[in-house]
This record gives sequence, structure tokens and C-alpha cells, in this order.
Amino acid sequence: MSKNKIKTKKAQIVEDEILDIPEDEIWTYQIEGLAAPKINVSYKNKKGAKILFVVGIVVAIVASLYFSVVALLNTGTLEYKEIDGKPGEYEIVQFSNNGAITEFYVDGIASLNYAAEDAGMLLGEAQAGHNDIVVYDRSKTVTKIHEYAFNCDSTVQKIYIGADVTEIDINAFYSCWALQCIYVDEDNPNYCDLDGVLYNKDMTEIICYPIDHDRYLRLKEGYAHLDENGVQVSDLVDDNGNIMEELWGLTEKYDENFFEEYNLKVRTYVIPSTVEKIGPLCFNYANLRYVYLPEGLKEIGTLGFYDAGNINAIYSYKNDTVNMETKYTEGMFQTVYPSLPEGLEKIGSDCFTKDRGLTYMYIPSSVTYIGHHAFWDAVYKDGSNLGGIAEMNVACDEETFKSGTIGSQWLPKYDYMLFKKNIDVNYSAERAE
Repeated sequence: MSKNKIKTKKAQIVEDEILDIPEDEIWTYQIEGLAAPKINVSYKNKKGAKILFVVGIVVAIVASLYFSVVALLNTGTLEYKEIDGKPGEYEIVQFSNNGAITEFYVDGIASLNYAAEDAGMLLGEAQAGHNDIVVYDRSKTVTKIHEYAFNCDSTVQKIYIGADVTEIDINAFYSCWALQCIYVDEDNPNYCDLDGVLYNKDMTEIICYPIDHDRYLRLKEGYAHLDENGVQVSDLVDDNGNIMEELWGLTEKYDENFFEEYNLKVRTYVIPSTVEKIGPLCFNYANLRYVYLPEGLKEIGTLGFYDAGNINAIYSYKNDTVNMETKYTEGMFQTVYPSLPEGLEKIGSDCFTKDRGLTYMYIPSSVTYIGHHAFWDAVYKDGSNLGGIAEMNVACDEETFKSGTIGSQWLPKYDYMLFKKNIDVNYSAERAE
């Protein structure tokens, strides 16, 4: 085939594909089966649609993960295992609430009260003072609570520890958001409680301050009541008469004196003078404003006050007599001073992380150990300045202080985008009045 013939054929193909479009329809003509041309139509709508599509996909994925976790945590699974070498003694391994269990006993092996003819139908009901949704076989003794056994439960409010429980893992009640009280049988040889707060038997260690303990105190102190169904109802109302579960500040109805009295009764905790150790995770997420520490305290454990961001001040006290009263009353202390107590030796890792309500911190010369990130994220940007723990006061001189065991990144530090600032450390500092 000659070159001329090839060129002729190509021209013919092009000519055959030319469309006869009327001149007045040149910009609007639509070929059958194809989309109409985008003339004078903004492409922003397309971009917006893509964004909405992506957001929809992300929301769907997050929702799917959330409901999967919720489903996992609300299956009503009560899992136990027999302890090796101790026949007849059991450990509670997993407590997965079905959403109805508000009170639970750790003494015998428990099971849910399902109808015999329908394994999906629960019998009984949860009410104040009893819960017959759960049945207990107390011929099988529970003596141990496993790590994270009650992890992230959002329904159970009261847990009763039996006389035979001899071991409770430090993470057993981590993130139990609705937990108000932990009660211990008075015959238990290892543990006890003081008004629903968990201690070891000789009261030298406070183990767990339940996250929602302030809700229990609101009822006890007269800021709430129980309705005819035994459900707690707040007596606090806003200026429009709407019920408020919690009081966070001043209103026209509640002045400064009322607010301060409320904080002292509901969001203040005095640790007994016998306590020498605050256990790991003890006050994590606690809704407290003031905490009083005894001068005999030696150690604050890892994550001891983690993310207890409402704490406004820590005080230390000293009495010549033993103090077992956890409710603050005026004049109850012989000596009281701000921040950590003299004689404290150890501050655990992440101990005060995210506690941005604190504004003053003093480390006495007795402290020889500070874990990593002990005060991490306890500072924030307040306009052009820093809020929270914006400076650290240390009793020792710098050389003596650094001769102790000091973990990495122990100081608060603000580091966000372009604003970065290390806080100052005042060595050889005197305690504030």
C-alpha cells in the first residue's frame, strides 16, 4: 500500500466522525448516551459531593467500630476460671455488662437470669437495693479479680467485694465511668472501704476512688433525691428551672458561697492520716476540686491523678491525732499548707498528666523519684501566656535534685504547632504560704 493511500484513508476516517451540530446548539448539544456538557455550571458542587462522600465513609467506619465495641462490652458475659492449685477458688476474668447490671457482688460465681425457654430473655429487673437479673452460686468462691475485669463498664454503679477476695488487680476497675462505690465485706482480711472508697485493710494505701463517687455524694449531701423507681434525680436547677446534673460555676440562683459549700461537700476529699501510698490509677478521671494529703504520705503511684483535670488545688495537712474523716470541715487540721506533703518520696509516671486545673506545684526535698511524664500536659496556652502548672517549684538545689531518679519529660511542656515553651523550674524555692 502506498503512502498516499494511507493518508487518504486516515482523512476519510476523520471525515466520517465529524458531527453535524447546529450552530445555535454548539454549546448545549448532547450526544445520546453521554452526560450533558458542563456549561456555566460550577464544579464546586462536585468537590463538595466528594467531601461529603468521604466524610460519610469515615462516619460509617467510626460508627461501625463504636457499635462493635459497644456490642462487645454489652454482651452480658460473666467469665470465671478456677485458680491453678486452688481447687474450688475462682477468679473473675471478665465482666461484660448487658446494660442492666447496676449492682454486682464479687463473692460467688454469677450468671445472668435467662428464661429457660428463651436464652435471649432476661428475667428479673434492676432496682435500687437489689438486682435479680444476676444469680449467684456462692458454693463456688471468688477470691481474685483479674486485670481489667470491669474495664470500661458504663453501667455498674456499686460493686460489693466478698470476704474471701484476697487479690484485686490494680487495673480491675479502670475506666468504670458509672462506678460510685466499692463496698467490702467487713470480714475481708485484705481490703476495706471507707464510705465506698477502696483501701487495703490497715488503711495504709488508698486503692480506688470510684470515678463517679461525686454522684453518690450529691445524693448523700442533699443535692439530689431518689424518685419512686429508685432513680437518682438532681435537685440542682439552672436559672430557667431546668435540671442540672452538676454545678460547674456560679448562676443567679447559686452564688459564690453556695458553690464553695457544694465543692467542699461533693468535690473535696481528705485522705486519712494513716495512708502512706496512693495506689496506681487511684484518682484517674475523678471529679474533684480539692484534695488533702496527709504528711505521712510516701508515694503517689503511676497515673495516680491521671486526667483529674477539675482539681483546682492540692493541700497537705498534719495532725497530732489520727484523722479518719474524709469529709472536709473547717478547723479539722492543725497544720495545712499548699501542694505536696513534706516526707513524700516518690511521684509515679504520668501521675498528674492532664491536670490543667492545678496552678501551683511544689516538690519537697524528700522526693527522690519522679517517673517519666509525671506532669505531662498539665499546662496550656492562655492567650499569650501559659495556664495550669506554668512553673515548677523545687525545694532542693538543682544539683541535689538531679542526683535523684528523674524520668524523661517529667516537666509540663507546651508544644502545639508554632507555639512551643518549656516552663521554668525554680530550684531552692520556698513553699508558698
